[in-house]
Amino acid sequence: MGDLSKNLDSQKSISYCDDMIRVLKDKREIDVLVQSFDNVKTLRSSSLADFNEVQNMLQDYESKIAACKKKTEAAKSEVVSDAELDLLNKELEEECNEEFITEEINELECKRISIQEKTEKLRESKQDERRAERTLSMFASVTNIIPDLYDPSKVSGHIVDRDKKLVKQFEFDQEQMTSFDTCDSIWKMIGS
Repeated sequence: MGDLSKNLDSQKSISYCDDMIRVLKDKREIDVLVQSFDNVKTLRSSSLADFNEVQNMLQDYESKIAACKKKTEAAKSEVVSDAELDLLNKELEEECNEEFITEEINELECKRISIQEKTEKLRESKQDERRAERTLSMFASVTNIIPDLYDPSKVSGHIVDRDKKLVKQFEFDQEQMTSFDTCDSIWKMIGS
């Protein structure tokens, strides 16, 4: 059986070669064959160019799809879940509350400083008042005169004599007397 299949293959090959020889003997058929071959080359070249163009377009689209997928994934990662959004809102509220508290603390600090300044002025005022009282007390002890400080437009006061337990009131009009006359009159009252 092996020889028979070899004979059949040989016969087919011989028949094919005979057909080729007949075709090649005819000049027109050779021209048609060459033209067909050229057409096949052109068709192959055109097909290859189209294939390359389609391949490039396919790569462009694949890269655009990949970029779009990346953007989609990035957008998905940027999308915050409701729980995360609530957490961020709470943090924002806490920051706002902290800023509000900071502002309140600053206002309270300003008020505290103002109160300290007023307290210091009040303390100094009380010290000045005590000094004035001591000065007035010393003046009264030395001169036996207690001036009336409520009306600065006139010179008035009381002369106190502790030994006699006597208080005399005095008043001088500054428009009618000079400062020297007023002072002289006060010294005369102290001496008497």
